[in-house]
Amino acid sequence: MSTSVAPLNPSEWRLPVEGMTCASCVRRVENALAKVPGVHDVAVNLATEQATLHAEDASALTAAAQAVADAGYDVPRDAIELYIWDMTCASCVGRVERALRAVPGVVDAQVNLATERASVTVLRGAADAATLAAAVTRAGYGANPVVDAAALGTAETRPDFWSGPWPVVLSAALSLPLVAPMVLEWFGIHAMLPGWLQWLLATPVQFVFGWRFYKAGYKAVRAGAGNMDLLVALGTSAAYGLSIWQMFTAGDAMPHLYFESAAVVITLVRLGKWLETRAKRQTADAIRALAALRPDTARVRRDGVEQDIALAQVRVGDEIVVRPGERIPVDAEVIDGRSHADESMLTGESVPVPKQPGDKLTGGAINYEGLLVARTVAVGAETVLARIIRMVEHAQAAKAPIQRMVDQVSAVFVPVVLAVALFTLLGWGLVAHDWSQALLNAVAVLVIACPCALGLATPTAIMAGTGAGARAGILIKDAEALEVAHRVSVVAFDKTGTLTVGKPEVVALQSADGDDAALLAKLAALQAGSEHPLARAVMTQAQARGIAVPAATEVRALPGRGIAGVVMGQPLQLGSEGLRVELGADALALHAVAERLRGEGRTVSWLIDPLQRTVLGLVAFGDALKPGARAAIAHLRAAGIRTVMLTGDNAGAAARVAAMLGLDEVQAEVLPQDKAARVAALKRNGEAVVAMVGDGINDAPALAAADVGIAMSTGTDVAMHAAGITLMRGDPALVADALAVSHRTVRKIRQNLFWAFIYNVIGIPLAVAGLLNPVVAGAAMAFSSVSVVSNALLLRRWHPLAGAGEADQQEAMQ
Repeated sequence: MSTSVAPLNPSEWRLPVEGMTCASCVRRVENALAKVPGVHDVAVNLATEQATLHAEDASALTAAAQAVADAGYDVPRDAIELYIWDMTCASCVGRVERALRAVPGVVDAQVNLATERASVTVLRGAADAATLAAAVTRAGYGANPVVDAAALGTAETRPDFWSGPWPVVLSAALSLPLVAPMVLEWFGIHAMLPGWLQWLLATPVQFVFGWRFYKAGYKAVRAGAGNMDLLVALGTSAAYGLSIWQMFTAGDAMPHLYFESAAVVITLVRLGKWLETRAKRQTADAIRALAALRPDTARVRRDGVEQDIALAQVRVGDEIVVRPGERIPVDAEVIDGRSHADESMLTGESVPVPKQPGDKLTGGAINYEGLLVARTVAVGAETVLARIIRMVEHAQAAKAPIQRMVDQVSAVFVPVVLAVALFTLLGWGLVAHDWSQALLNAVAVLVIACPCALGLATPTAIMAGTGAGARAGILIKDAEALEVAHRVSVVAFDKTGTLTVGKPEVVALQSADGDDAALLAKLAALQAGSEHPLARAVMTQAQARGIAVPAATEVRALPGRGIAGVVMGQPLQLGSEGLRVELGADALALHAVAERLRGEGRTVSWLIDPLQRTVLGLVAFGDALKPGARAAIAHLRAAGIRTVMLTGDNAGAAARVAAMLGLDEVQAEVLPQDKAARVAALKRNGEAVVAMVGDGINDAPALAAADVGIAMSTGTDVAMHAAGITLMRGDPALVADALAVSHRTVRKIRQNLFWAFIYNVIGIPLAVAGLLNPVVAGAAMAFSSVSVVSNALLLRRWHPLAGAGEADQQEAMQ
């Protein structure tokens, strides 16, 4: 049975459909596909789980897949990563994206100029990396599939002479004699090189070091588009051609030639691109630093023999030996030995973490003083480190919503610039009757109006911001979460495991008949098979007291209320105050005790006989606040952000915790299924931007419902999957840090866009008015790209709030 989109002929496709179970499903899918414009001759086969159809073009095939999804079924999709080279500006990005989206079966394509990578989502089997690379090549660029997900930057994967500094050095050496007479002129020294010598010096610069502009510009024209290379090629060719014409028609009175304008512009543009490439590599330092944590080998113990093997050969279940000072190669669980581990590169926390049998080891961390023997639990792409790298890469490759506006501008930018340059040429030529000056002014327009800074403004800031966050233990899964987080006005917290340690202990036990040991035995029997934190607390208490735990039968969960079962033939239910009220059980004998415990902030659960509707006893739990919780709330409130706690605990316990932390609002006794609705209510019809912070499975719907979901990595994978931001250590102070990273990054994006636009807003009118020399225009254009990338790199100086002084904390939150 095929599991991919398979073309039968140029217009006929087989589309895999998942989730069909009967003939009515087949009819539903067929009806949905038949309504798609451009799709006809639809036949759906339940046995092969495929739909055969004719699609007129790529958009029709994509629309067909969406129609299947809207009908309640699924067409599987794959993600393909490509390296793209020869892109120079925002218009190049748009061309590559359009070329990729035109491939049948491509659902979405996002191209990042800063990382020179494309992230493409395709219907499974509809297109492979080779097909996509061929589409990019036809658009005039180069492409290769990404093999190593940790290696960034095409300059590193394709090192050659032309990507290094030497072309810039040689081009500058040839251009310097052309500029020297202009410099000497400032000092009153009149000197001019012979025209033939100027021509000899300028020609290699124009056609050797400037060949890349002609090549890329030609490809753009052939594809019916324009880019920065086309502008540079046209501008410098005009200056070079004017100089040739003047040299052969001037006679004995040699006028000023403009070979230096063309040569210096090419040199400056090449210099700017080289500096830009170097700076872009620095924005990817976070991923390279993470990738460098992976050792090449691991010491594995097999059949009692230790041997060093390649990391790729380690398998789940293998025993690894980690000696003092070595880096842990894979995710594993300690089975022998005690030591401490440095996990700072993963969590941002520099405090060594103790390790003993049963504890988890994370690949990439450093083992300190002890010899550890551990059993491998994850290798390769499934390790925590590999998942972190994927999350950071995904965020850096994705486009922030603000980038959509930039893409719209860049799509029309080059044609508008060409029109302005033509207007300048004709205006000066027809009005001033000085066609030489008219041509120079048009050249200045073409050169100053480079859109490369526009294409770099957003992605470089996102790369730097996500990198800074990763170093602090904040993983940002997508660019949209990064951009939205700076507007958060309300932060809602789960309590257990988020604001508290998440390891509750039994602090009080009260039986109605005075037999606390028997009460604890029944409690432990009900909780024996549960992984709930409260259940673990009961079992720990029973073990500490040496209580024999009887077997329980018919155990079942009571969602949002507790647990039920039969112990020694007696039906029992254990749960909250809400469960007691629901069953109508009388608690008068223990009411005063329960009220006192709730007043102390304890969580009280009742053991009830549902048949007799009597309370058999109560158990109270206490959970310590996390050390950084109070400071985290204070930081958020200082920034004008309202803090809310959503918890299933009783009102008394919740109110006590809220008072201790200084929370603005608390909503207690909230059932897990109601948390998402409470988050939606906090949004106030879009008036508030809400972030939800949680760590458990029951928090996942609320995390997804929030504008920004923030998950603790100490919690469940489900919560981390639903959240846009993951905190690599369970410190609530990182919530304020995550919002601070967003503030800083969005500010850098806005600054970069300002500088990218201001060069053109000021420079183009000056060039049109004849007040801008092409050499100065070239320098300004080169500096615009370098300044944008350099400004983004300032984000590397950001430090998290945790451990910072008061002045640094205030600065970080700005």
